[in-house]
Amino acid sequence: MSIVDVSPPYAHLTALSDDRGVFEHALLDVPRREHGYCLDDVARALIVLVREPDQTPDIAALTLTCLRFVNDAVAADGRAHNRMDADGGWTDEPALGDWWGRALWALGAAAARSASVEIRGRALTAFHLAANERSPFGRSMVFAALGAAEVLAAFPTDLSARALLLDGISGIALAGAGGWEWPESRLRYANAAVPEALIAAGVVLDDPRMLSHGLSMLRFLLSLETREGHVSVTGTAGRGRTQHSAQFDQQPIEVAAIAEAAARAFDITGEPAWREIVGSAWAWFEGDNDSGTVMFDPLTGAGFDGLEQDGRNENRGAESTLAALSTYQQARRLHILERVTVPTSSLIPNRVPA
Repeated sequence: MSIVDVSPPYAHLTALSDDRGVFEHALLDVPRREHGYCLDDVARALIVLVREPDQTPDIAALTLTCLRFVNDAVAADGRAHNRMDADGGWTDEPALGDWWGRALWALGAAAARSASVEIRGRALTAFHLAANERSPFGRSMVFAALGAAEVLAAFPTDLSARALLLDGISGIALAGAGGWEWPESRLRYANAAVPEALIAAGVVLDDPRMLSHGLSMLRFLLSLETREGHVSVTGTAGRGRTQHSAQFDQQPIEVAAIAEAAARAFDITGEPAWREIVGSAWAWFEGDNDSGTVMFDPLTGAGFDGLEQDGRNENRGAESTLAALSTYQQARRLHILERVTVPTSSLIPNRVPA
């Protein structure tokens, strides 16, 4: 094995995209255009695209497409549409669900990280519009808080971002009870985003107690989502206090959230253990998981939709693909990405969905 420093392949993400956005679902590797697009996934794509260091013309063009989609999704009052049909029409009313929070996260990342002055300006304008609202849903506010932290890191005097960040983390309990160091009664999805929001806030707000609690909460989560030396994340049914065995259907977004939070923890603390967690997250995609199944196609950059007890879901939708690509990015950035020759047999479909 040798350390490599190459961008992930974006062929499948490109195949899932057109001049409107990124299609949400795929049947195997073919976009299911009849299901249209969703803001959730286009926002995820925008984050991955703006932080890609190798800005090829194709990446730049898709970045603008995704930014336009996110901007157009945000209504005049700051709420956001989530779903668009294949003909370009919104099929829902603006609301404040998780997609609104992810839009703020993506806009914050674009405003802070893009190399384009135009993109930074457009993203910041849309961020301020959406940041006027507040969601009643805790996870939505966590995602929004991560976007606010991005803006504050780049623009420390941005009062709108500061207010959103404070509100976003206000619902996260600062103390565990009975050994359950989690603000919810069950683990749900994208769980590591919760401690990551506290960690990010602790840094930009210069609050050591908040930072410490975020790191502690992340350690607690990892105590539940690792087993036998590998990442073993909560399945789609969620996980309660007494559930300790391996779960399925494991979703790549869970693993990507761990990689993102651990990478941030490493950047702040320099502790090698956090870097190792990022490596374990990437190893999950390469097959070091509860069913020994490869979850990433290294030729196209596609991520598979779910880890099952006897293999994987062979569909390669946007969420799973972007989860794999974002984890690859972190592994590459921290110089822990290794070139692994994937056996041909591991890429043979082991379950074809109906």
